[in-house]
Amino acid sequence: MRSSFHGIEVSKRGLFAQQAALNTTSHNIANANTEGYSRQRVNLVTTNGLPYVGLHAGTEAGLLGTGVRADNIQRLRNEFLDIQYRNEFNRQGFWDARAETLERLEGIMNEPSETGLQKVMDQMWQSWQDLANDPSDTSARAVVRERSQAVADTFNSLYTQLNQVQADLNNVISVKTLEINSLGQQIAALNGQIANLVPHGYTPNDLYDQRDVLLDRLSNLVSINVTPTTSGMVDVTIQGQAFVTGQASQVMATQQNPATGLYSMTLGGAPFVPTSGYMAGTFEARDQIVTNMKSRLDVLAVNLTKEINDIHRAGRSLADIQNNAVQDLPFFVDRTAVAGDPATKNYPTGAASIVINPAILQSLDAIAAAKAGNPTTSVGNNEAALDIAAIKFKVLAAGAGPLDLPENTTLDSYYQNTISQLGVSAQEAIRNQANAEMLVDTVGNQRQSVSGVSIDEEMAELVKFQHAYSASARVMTSMDEILDRVINGMGRVGL
Repeated sequence: MRSSFHGIEVSKRGLFAQQAALNTTSHNIANANTEGYSRQRVNLVTTNGLPYVGLHAGTEAGLLGTGVRADNIQRLRNEFLDIQYRNEFNRQGFWDARAETLERLEGIMNEPSETGLQKVMDQMWQSWQDLANDPSDTSARAVVRERSQAVADTFNSLYTQLNQVQADLNNVISVKTLEINSLGQQIAALNGQIANLVPHGYTPNDLYDQRDVLLDRLSNLVSINVTPTTSGMVDVTIQGQAFVTGQASQVMATQQNPATGLYSMTLGGAPFVPTSGYMAGTFEARDQIVTNMKSRLDVLAVNLTKEINDIHRAGRSLADIQNNAVQDLPFFVDRTAVAGDPATKNYPTGAASIVINPAILQSLDAIAAAKAGNPTTSVGNNEAALDIAAIKFKVLAAGAGPLDLPENTTLDSYYQNTISQLGVSAQEAIRNQANAEMLVDTVGNQRQSVSGVSIDEEMAELVKFQHAYSASARVMTSMDEILDRVINGMGRVGL
């Protein structure tokens, strides 16, 4: 015969199980806006039944139900979506870094505009053309000097800004390396906490969520592979190199090149070169995109100043005409050479080193507008000024040197091609960035549909478990009344 208190025990288990479900639902609602939180669900199972005691207990079919229990609290998570999300987030990180740099370079070059290098060069060529109209005009000579000074200043400024972009990207590499190292240490620490709980039968869902958030952030920076191990821990590799193994993490660090000042990366003491993610995009931006732009500016500056200098040195200034001499004076000189020798004839070696010859800054008469060797050379001779103005349309020959033009082209066409390449690269990066963001959002929404908390759904669950709890309580009250009748009312017939 079954126990008289059987119903009390069944209803008690119902109360405990529904209370666990209510508590879990409350936890879900409380964390509806918590980053990385995964919805949890209590899995309820029936407890082991008892043979229904009777005369033929050994052969009678059927078991007497003993109630319900909370088997486990399950974290609703799809590992496939996690892998897919991290792969797409990694790709987004790469294009984010490229797009940020290219957009910044577009802002620096500022083309087309009234203040860009193209406009400044056009104004300089026009000033030489205006000088050719009246080579003896002091105001025209002043305009040539000022327009040329603007070209030199623009080259200097652009190169300085590009250097600053490169320095900023270098600092980003240093900071992000520290972030990667910190993420590895935090993942290893969480591995340790999880390993202390899982062997004792606990399921640390919230710690799993915290670790997944860190893994998501890490995947944006570098390419990772996550492998589950014993006791709920995970091992993490970066491009095949061990990063987190159990409760230990390898050190990600930077090394500075003493010659260039640029950082490289190491992982566990071994050289490491990122191939994807935000770090790879940053390295490419620093070492290729910005470096290429600086190189093209140098090529433009060196060839422009060389063409002007070659003509100007062979020309004759007002002072030359008066003294019947040729001063062999370059119009542009190298900044470092000027610092050591004001009378230098050194040509500029790059965009950062262009300055106007100090002799021209001291006297406008030093500008050579006439061509030497002409018997009729006079203050009205404008042939050198015309030749310099014509450089704008001159097709220059290609060369094999690092500062030679890569193809036969004019200076204007070379610069316009530089700006066009920058614009196309920026558009490509922005387009790929938008595509990557869309894929990340799509996979993220799919992941949220599985793991995210819906307040409406949780409220419906809350009502369901509340009713079940109330019903279990009502059953217990009914059983209490029955037992009260049995204990206190039986044997009192007629009283």
